[in-house]
Amino acid sequence: MRRGDYFASIPESPADVERLWRGATPLDGTTCPNWLPASESHAYRAIELDVNCRRVGRERDAYSRELDTLAAAGLFVDEDSGRYHRVFVAAPLKWSIGIYKGDSPFSFGSPNDVTNPVLTRESVSDVVASFVADPFMLHVGQRWFMFFEVMNWRANKGEIGLATSEDGLTWRYERIVLAEAFHLSYPYVFVWKNDYYMVPESYQSGEIRLYRATRFPLEWACVGTLLKGAYLVDPSVIHHEGMWWLFTEASRARRHDTLELYYSGDLLGPWQPHPQNPIVAGNPCAARPAGRVIVHEGRVVRYAQSCVPEYGTEVRAFELTELTAHSYQEREADRVLYPTNAGWNAHGMHHLDPHRQADRHWIACVDGWTRC
Repeated sequence: MRRGDYFASIPESPADVERLWRGATPLDGTTCPNWLPASESHAYRAIELDVNCRRVGRERDAYSRELDTLAAAGLFVDEDSGRYHRVFVAAPLKWSIGIYKGDSPFSFGSPNDVTNPVLTRESVSDVVASFVADPFMLHVGQRWFMFFEVMNWRANKGEIGLATSEDGLTWRYERIVLAEAFHLSYPYVFVWKNDYYMVPESYQSGEIRLYRATRFPLEWACVGTLLKGAYLVDPSVIHHEGMWWLFTEASRARRHDTLELYYSGDLLGPWQPHPQNPIVAGNPCAARPAGRVIVHEGRVVRYAQSCVPEYGTEVRAFELTELTAHSYQEREADRVLYPTNAGWNAHGMHHLDPHRQADRHWIACVDGWTRC
């Protein structure tokens, strides 16, 4: 934390934001800003008030830069008719990554032989991380490789991190392996014809991009664009019965309630929209992808976030009963992940990457979140 020329507390890390939250003043009906509904006032607190914001010349420019620094740190600066500024902080959310086990792809829990969470923002050593989330993993040779979103606090964008494990239970953070000028997350990794591929979320670029490892697992290069669109998030691909399928959430209003499906005979395309698009519409409990699409007992299973009452609350499974270029049908199978009401995943879980093991049991990397 540093002291500014105009504001007393300017955070320099996510831990500083948490300290500000703990020392801030709760809001009530008289202190709630106009932009904040009273029903959400519990999630914000007031930090400080500057009553002398009428500045001119160079001083005004310096003051504006300090305001921009506060905004970049995730704080909310409220101006009342140009007379004063109030600074608010939202309840910090902390996302972490864990390992779950189960007897089927529909039932998982935290095992006794794992100390969860296995990765946190404190695990990241090469950038200042706000959180870690969206894990996908591959078992190659005798080692596990996990790729996941690292939210770079200073750059204010997601980058792709790598962790490794000998047993899938204890993990060591390695480094950032993929970063672009735009936000990256949801690094959907898979193997195809002896090559390693990744389809991360890259909606800020206006497209869904395909990367191939040039030196697995450390170096990746973009080798193609699968789709273009204003808002295509959490792209999830699977090759099934000779065809590639791609699921992506596409709610331009960002309501997490619209799922679209595309198909192609070749990974690099061209990709065609399914005639039933959107295959999910107006349902925030079933639309947004929540991890790897798998095949279980001959049937495709997809996972979806339930974003009610808020984003990333739980994960549900859906079995696809019909999947062709002309028709699509599914049925909800089970609620698979949900808040535990305590600890690192007290308030929600929103991601699952399941892998069947030789003993016919399942292991999965998951994520979860809690408020500060």
